[in-house]
Amino acid sequence: FGEDMNDDCDFFLNREKVIVFFPKFEQRMKWRIRNAVKDDAALLLSLIRDLAEYEKLLDNVKADAADISKCIFSEPPMAYALIAEASDGTNPEVYHPAGMAIFFYTFSTFACKRSLYVEDVFVKPQYRKLGIGSGLFSHMARVAVEQDCLRMDWSVLDWNAPAKAFYEKMGAAKVAEWEVMRLSGSHLARLAALAS
Repeated sequence: FGEDMNDDCDFFLNREKVIVFFPKFEQRMKWRIRNAVKDDAALLLSLIRDLAEYEKLLDNVKADAADISKCIFSEPPMAYALIAEASDGTNPEVYHPAGMAIFFYTFSTFACKRSLYVEDVFVKPQYRKLGIGSGLFSHMARVAVEQDCLRMDWSVLDWNAPAKAFYEKMGAAKVAEWEVMRLSGSHLARLAALAS
């Protein structure tokens, strides 16, 4: 399920979390995925900044931990977050932050159903090739199915060939006939000022 899945691991999935073991390591490496909680706001910000640095967009990050807490941990939340944690191999019972995913729901008027939109997925470099990225997508796919969503959607930067290959291996397809349009800044303000 994606290029970072390793044939030498055992994959366990239940309703609460995913745990994966790597028995060929002398100390068993394992990881898990959980729903983020309010105390994770600063951690999420750190992971968002790591992602932005990888995408060469660090200057675009304006959010702080208070913003994340308000948007993701409010009622109702604007978005939902998952945290991936991995053991370091020396003590398999101690977990460290390894990655995250953030998603929200959109709506299809034609199907009259929700879709799950993946805003961000990030795995720290030292934890890649362990199946964590696949696990995050699998977790979100299960949420989408349980919530009777029509599909999952996300965007990918045009230069990010490894991500594209990962998504295609998973079964995702490029939507060639659609282009993303954006209205922001002064253009957004000018259009809003025209409303009566």
